[in-house]
Amino acid sequence: MARALAEAEVDAVYSYAGRTDSPVAPPLPVRVGGFGGVEGLAAYLRAERITHLIDATHPFAAQMSRNAVMAAAATATPLIALEREPWQAQPGDRWTHVPDLPQAIAALGEAPRRVFLAIGRQTLDAFAVAPQHHYLLRLVDPPTEPLPLPRAEAVIARGPFTVEGDRALLADHRIEVIVAKNAGGVGAEAKLLAARELGVPVILIDRPAVPDRRVARTADEVMAWLAG
Repeated sequence: MARALAEAEVDAVYSYAGRTDSPVAPPLPVRVGGFGGVEGLAAYLRAERITHLIDATHPFAAQMSRNAVMAAAATATPLIALEREPWQAQPGDRWTHVPDLPQAIAALGEAPRRVFLAIGRQTLDAFAVAPQHHYLLRLVDPPTEPLPLPRAEAVIARGPFTVEGDRALLADHRIEVIVAKNAGGVGAEAKLLAARELGVPVILIDRPAVPDRRVARTADEVMAWLAG
């Protein structure tokens, strides 16, 4: 999305939370950090005279999306969400859908298992209630403090990932089950394709609910909206 805006020479600013130590630099002016809730975002939209708002946050960054909808309404700013299609199970997939983290933890069961916990670092603490499992974590940045899980190891890597690489990862670590968020897209899909090939079950956490808003599936759709 940032590249499309830059190539079209659209006057735009790229905003992100700043939770990744070394993010890929976008080809646009950047601001980093939160806005201070709905009121803070609305104030920013007014102060910067923003005419269009694109919500391209992660599908699980539900609070930011809610804030964007409310701030856009408060300032009469047109809003569109760029949202990836969720993953859909295919023949051979062994998926269990759950609505949230507590249900994902419950779905692991009581018996110890070797778990590929592919949910990012922000919500790892929730799994501390199930310390009997061995957890494999894949993180973008090396942890700066001890992991919150007693039986865990981390692999530091940045996507997009390959099916071959993820198949080897699952096999080398003798993974028995994957826990993942249904983020959609191709950058993190490799683990699901590898799981299908190996017959590894997946506990897939459904996306959180967000308010109704206009949704685009591609950057081209957003650019057409901007030009309309």
